[in-house]
Formats: sequence, C-alpha cells, structure tokens
Amino acid sequence: MTSKVALRHAVLAALLDGEYSGYQLTKIFDVGVSNFWYAAPQQLYAELTKLEADGLVAGREVVQRGRPNKRVFKVTQAGLDELAAFAATPAKPLLLRDDLAVKVHAADLVDTAPLIAQLRERAEEAAAKLAFFEQTLRRLRGDLDEEEFLRAGERAGPYLSCLAGCRLEREMRDWCLETARTLEERAKRRVR
Repeated sequence: MTSKVALRHAVLAALLDGEYSGYQLTKIFDVGVSNFWYAAPQQLYAELTKLEADGLVAGREVVQRGRPNKRVFKVTQAGLDELAAFAATPAKPLLLRDDLAVKVHAADLVDTAPLIAQLRERAEEAAAKLAFFEQTLRRLRGDLDEEEFLRAGERAGPYLSCLAGCRLEREMRDWCLETARTLEERAKRRVR
C-alpha cells in the first residue's frame, strides 16, 4: 500500500507543536509548511472540522476579552496514531506538474521572450522562498550549529523538511536562471 498524502496529514503534522486556532494554522501553513504543502485558508478550516469529527484533533473554545472567542485545536492520540500509520506507509515519488516546465519543453517552437520573463520571475520567487526557509532554519536551530542541532536539537523533523524546501527552491532558482540564459543565447544566435 502506498501513502496518499492528504491535507489531513499535513494539518496533523502542523499541529504537533501545540494548540492552534484556524487562523494560526493558516499562518503556520504560510510559514512552516509551505515547503511541502499548500492549502487555502478555507480548505484548512474545512479540514479542521473533519479532523475534529473523526476524533483526530480536539477543539476547545478560548474566551477572549475585547475580541471574538476563538477555537483552538490540538492533535489527539488518535491523530498521532493516524500520523504513525501514514508515516509507516511507502511514500510515492515526488510528482512534478509544472506548467513552466511544459513551456520550456516547447521552447523551440514558441516565442521565448515571455518564457524567459516567466523563468526570471520564478527564479525571484524561488530566491525569496529560499531566503525565508534559510531564516526559518536559523530560527529553529537557535544558537546551535546545524550538526549539533540535528544530533541533539528538540525536533529535527521540521528542520529536515525545511532543508528539503531549501534544496528544492535553490535548484528551482538555479534551473530557471540557467534556462533563461540558455534561451537568451539561442535567441541571439537565431537573430544573426
């Protein structure tokens, strides 16, 4: 049986560090989970409702003064069991579905000027994500160097998944810049 990554597993993993509201969870997804999962806020709220109905998270009302009350959620033992079962199933290989790669594949038969612009834009986006992930890594390890943190730090999982995000974004940035340069050079040779 192969694992099927579901939003539920990403939400459960995001809730491992504490008790969070739906709003806080959307921020966690923007910041800490964005290197391996994207979900719109409405998807997260709907998934929290399902997880609570399934007994995988427990929610409670927090009364706030001067602001609306909020509901916070934490992973239950059943949720931990679900994550353990998910972690034990074989993972599927990474599937890449990227319209930019399809455009590059067709580069010999299309106007490459818009494609080059898109590649440069994607490279900038990847560089920004890379900078964010590198900052997250520094925050996670605190005063420890990477080797020491990985050997004895409190939770290596978020760090290791963020490392994967760094590597993917670094590779995307480099590929986009190299591809843009190659297409520019080829366009110059055709004009001559």
